[in-house]
Amino acid sequence: MTTRTAPPGSTTAPVVGFDRVSKSYGDVRAVDGLTLALHPGETVALLGPNGAGKSTTLDLLLGLKQADDGTVRVFGTSPREAIVAGRMGAMLQSGGLMDEVTVAELVGLACALHPKPCRASDVLARAGIAQIAGRKVDKLSGGQAQRVRFALATAGDSDLIVLDEPTTGMDVTTRQAFWATMREQADQGRTVLFATHYLEEADAIADRVLVLHRGRLLADGTAAEIKAKAGVRRISFDLAEERTDETALRALPCVTALDMSGRTVRIQSSDADATVHALYGLGAYPRNLEVAGLGLEQAFVALTAAEEARTR
Repeated sequence: MTTRTAPPGSTTAPVVGFDRVSKSYGDVRAVDGLTLALHPGETVALLGPNGAGKSTTLDLLLGLKQADDGTVRVFGTSPREAIVAGRMGAMLQSGGLMDEVTVAELVGLACALHPKPCRASDVLARAGIAQIAGRKVDKLSGGQAQRVRFALATAGDSDLIVLDEPTTGMDVTTRQAFWATMREQADQGRTVLFATHYLEEADAIADRVLVLHRGRLLADGTAAEIKAKAGVRRISFDLAEERTDETALRALPCVTALDMSGRTVRIQSSDADATVHALYGLGAYPRNLEVAGLGLEQAFVALTAAEEARTR
């Protein structure tokens, strides 16, 4: 496990600091000695399988739950103090929206209540919901409701934006527009932390990826570093004939996974050189041979599977 304290060359104080933080629910330890720091201008993806502790980590960060052990600091103060000062905005997956009010009324209220408010018209435009400003909130589609939640999270000039599964229910075009807006927020020096199940978003958007597993920080780095940490390569090829036995292919050295469809074979290997060398030894005569690194999704699966095997 790696724990970053600051980006290379950074001398700024952390925006967020978790210091050996733990949280349990009965016999279940949702967060287990978690230590991490986030810094200004970072866009950080929080990944982990179900039950990894992502939601509890966000709840602790937002002051919705209290840690059993350790400390959580946001801009050097408690989460509650940071929220009262208007330094943190949040878009949560849970939590309803007010009924019987229009989008404009709800966003206007959020702006009015924020210690450092933005103009409501700017918030509506930034979230891409100006055209539905007069619609009742309870008449929105799932994707529209998500954009309203985003508007509420950015109703003020906050320095940290926390997003929990922000693009759930959005179509592809809306998702692209949403992330373009979030990149603008980060370019202005804001820190963006988002939890997502869309790993392609983390790969494309995040400067940094945190992988949680059973409440612990399993990996911390850029998407490229996470892929490299998995230590697995992809090998794909077409067989000249279908006669090659799948069992023989699975028995090749260093193979960790194999998928065979007709003559097309896709292998994951912890040592691609050794696997390919042995493949030719089988007399399989591979065609269109390609060897590449894993995508972030495959690396994520490989890392968490390896950790599961290690901790059994």
